[in-house]
Amino acid sequence: MTLHRSIRCLLATAALAATLPLGPLAFATAAEAKEVTIGLTSDPTILDPQAGEELSSNIMFYHLYDPLVRRDKDLKFGPGLAESWSQKDDRTWVFKLRDGVKFHNGETLKASDVVFTIDRLKASVMSNLSANIASAKAVDDRTVEIATPGPYAALPNDLAAILILNEAYTKKVGDAELGLKPMGTGPYRLKEWAKEDRLTLEAFPDYYGGKAKIDTVVFRPITNPATRTAALLTGELDVVQDLAVRDIDRVKAESGVTVETRPSLLNILLALDVREASPTISGKNPMTDRRVREAMARAIDVAAIDRVIMNGLATPSAQFVPESHLGYVEGADFRQMYPFDLERAKALMAEAGVPDGFAVTLDATNNRYVNDAQVAQALTSMLGKIGIQLKLNLMPKSNFWGYIRVPSPNSSMIMSGWDVPSGDAGSMYNSLYYSRDKKPGYGEVNRTSYSNPEVDALLDKADSTANVEERDAHLQEATKLLLADIPMIPIHYEQDIYASRDTVTFEPRVDKFIWAYEMDVAE
Repeated sequence: MTLHRSIRCLLATAALAATLPLGPLAFATAAEAKEVTIGLTSDPTILDPQAGEELSSNIMFYHLYDPLVRRDKDLKFGPGLAESWSQKDDRTWVFKLRDGVKFHNGETLKASDVVFTIDRLKASVMSNLSANIASAKAVDDRTVEIATPGPYAALPNDLAAILILNEAYTKKVGDAELGLKPMGTGPYRLKEWAKEDRLTLEAFPDYYGGKAKIDTVVFRPITNPATRTAALLTGELDVVQDLAVRDIDRVKAESGVTVETRPSLLNILLALDVREASPTISGKNPMTDRRVREAMARAIDVAAIDRVIMNGLATPSAQFVPESHLGYVEGADFRQMYPFDLERAKALMAEAGVPDGFAVTLDATNNRYVNDAQVAQALTSMLGKIGIQLKLNLMPKSNFWGYIRVPSPNSSMIMSGWDVPSGDAGSMYNSLYYSRDKKPGYGEVNRTSYSNPEVDALLDKADSTANVEERDAHLQEATKLLLADIPMIPIHYEQDIYASRDTVTFEPRVDKFIWAYEMDVAE
């Protein structure tokens, strides 16, 4: 069964059996204390799952907290804190919680904790995650009713991204304290966090799925790729995230170390501001003209980026989501629609009235994506050939997300990444391409200020049907419009590259989360 078909099957099914295991290690126990040290590209920014998201923080969130619905390493969805669910009517879902689930402080999970989590989420910077939840109520301690504004097929998928908080603890300690001292039901609890040095987790003995095999997990943020590689080869690290492409052959030659690669869901995108007055452009913004955006797309040689910078370990993006996802249009390819063609790009610039180009600032990270600074520099060179003078504004990811936060007064062009672990383009489109300030929870990450009433209407239709086939059809129509309008230029999907010592049982996940609960260490 393809991933696309498996996603359809999940969404079309109203209830799931409670007998699905969490994974192959779910009920194993360790004979003796085991420890693993993992090298990440950066430190998490915060441990409150409703205060923002980026990969290092997300990795911690899913160790410390649990969702009602869980996705496994291949994006198949199944029971999490909810053992089963069903639809009461076309707008009301009923979720039955597992019996006796414990928070790390010993308190028992109740339906009121789920209701509190959803209500708090609606008032947070992550409110887009609850955009299709009208209300939640506790029927009894183990039963939650969640209502959607209209018929909505993708609710179970959405709930895989909502991590459940302890109501009493959160109210007691407040938002700032929760960000430093989390309280969840996850397989691990926080032991120590020395920022920018190490974050240590210890296995939670009362985890509902069974105690983790690895007792202690140490995450070390090491931003320099060469330093991460060296720490692995000297035995300081057991697992390394984002092994540098230039180090692959060197690490493969070492005994006792394995290199693992997996195609990523992470799509690197170039967001183009379409406001007439753009922060870093003098005069009227030329990018409001679709011909300029097409010229930019044709001036970017993604094959050269893959060959020279990514060492062949990237896949040029055909669309905004992978082929496996709802909303993907069979046969449509951005690269074929707008092939690399400098002469045509220059002609389009002339047609748009800017034959000599214009100056604009590109905001990008220098420590978040694989070779991100080098990719940004390549874009500077390529777009310069059609007269677009890019001023690079590179910064670490710790500064980046706040700098580009919507609505941002700073940015005219942004290079960042987006992945869709839900397997459904709607979650991405509602956030990135829906008109801002039109509908609560929608357009909240619309960094281009793009607004197309036809796209909005299609997304509304997709979100108001309980039929998966209809939802897919509406999302595909939205994809066609987005490919034609070019509010963003898709560059490539990264290849996730890890290295691990042979003493560690480790298999990369599609969503790029490193989850120690799925790992083991040899005796």
